[in-house]
Amino acid sequence: MNISKEEVAKVAQLARLELSEQEVLEITGQLDRILGYVAKLNEIDTTDVAPTTHAQAINNAFREDALQPSLPQQEALANGPRQNGEAFVVPRVI
Repeated sequence: MNISKEEVAKVAQLARLELSEQEVLEITGQLDRILGYVAKLNEIDTTDVAPTTHAQAINNAFREDALQPSLPQQEALANGPRQNGEAFVVPRVI
């Protein structure tokens, strides 16, 4: 076994999980199978395999970062329900 039932019980205690003895045995077996599979994967030679972060090669489609004229203040304020000529007027939140 790669993991002991004492380790499972300790992790369960740290996670504040109350597990019965049967649940500890069951989870120990499940985790042992998972860790065995991971150990088997570690045996595979991946020296010539490029690291991947996504299943498909995706490039971001960002536009060029170029300066553009700003929206005039009066036009921006026209989009709000209430304004005072300089800014939007909103209810006070405290």
